[in-house]
Amino acid sequence: MTDTNPNHVAVGKQAMHAEAVAIQIAADRLDAAFDKAVELILRSKSKLVICGIGKSGHIGSKLAATFSSSGIPSVFLHAAEAIHGDLGVYQPGDPTIVLSKSGSTAEVLRLMPMFRKFESPVIAIVGNTESPIAEKADVVLDASVEKEADPLNLMPTSSSTVSLAMGDALAAALVKARDFTAEEFATFHPGGQLGRNLLMTVGEVMHPAPKVACAPETASLREVVIAMTRYPLGAACVVNEEGKLLGLVTDGDIRRLLSSEDDILGKAVGNCMTRNPISAQSAMSLGEALRIMEDRPSQISVLPVVEEASGRLEGLLRLHDAYQPSFS
Repeated sequence: MTDTNPNHVAVGKQAMHAEAVAIQIAADRLDAAFDKAVELILRSKSKLVICGIGKSGHIGSKLAATFSSSGIPSVFLHAAEAIHGDLGVYQPGDPTIVLSKSGSTAEVLRLMPMFRKFESPVIAIVGNTESPIAEKADVVLDASVEKEADPLNLMPTSSSTVSLAMGDALAAALVKARDFTAEEFATFHPGGQLGRNLLMTVGEVMHPAPKVACAPETASLREVVIAMTRYPLGAACVVNEEGKLLGLVTDGDIRRLLSSEDDILGKAVGNCMTRNPISAQSAMSLGEALRIMEDRPSQISVLPVVEEASGRLEGLLRLHDAYQPSFS
């Protein structure tokens, strides 16, 4: 493993700071044109088309995905492919966002009259507000930068980052204006961990109480270890005769006790458990349960699930199960 090269780190920091400053300057420039752009998209009852080429095209593709994820049907239109049939994506009135650093990209400029034929209002995110594309657009958003972040001042770095941030800002404003909810967001993200966190409840993932190691507080630690061997979930729940949760003993607790005392297996678990442990409810979203487990100075790997009114144990949620489908 090589030592850190301070010159590389310095250049990296300089580039990132330059991009951050460029975004801040662009943010301070937002004005009535930005408000007009938001209202234009809000009024539309059809999809949003985002058009660009080159690095601006890559930014446009990402923005189309961002808008779609927030409930605004969006497609990316490659400026060069558009004139070879991809203009068929249009329906009358589809608003268009065009991206161009120079504001004079030939492929995009060639399409501006076509957008008029489709009655498409055009929002231009450009690095030159006096450019030909800006002149033909309905709304112009200033994405200019003083210089790029790379040492040569040639690569689209600060400029592409500002264009991306401008598009993200539009998406954020539209989410707020439409009162778009987390539940609605979840319907567009059914897969992956994000979908699990939003759509699934603790009750759907937890191990139910009959499959959890449980013991009364008078049970010996030896008995508890045997129960934990039968149900190897990393913890045992201590309950009373009515099934109400009294405490929790984890694998880690037992290891710590073994390292500090010679003979612990005969001890009553009531003297070793963590009383009134943090718990969850079965109707709680998986994402909320994960925040309880992870957003703390010391993460917890198991979370008892109890009935809110009675405190009766309903199950046990493991961090491991929250991050992948449970087949138990």
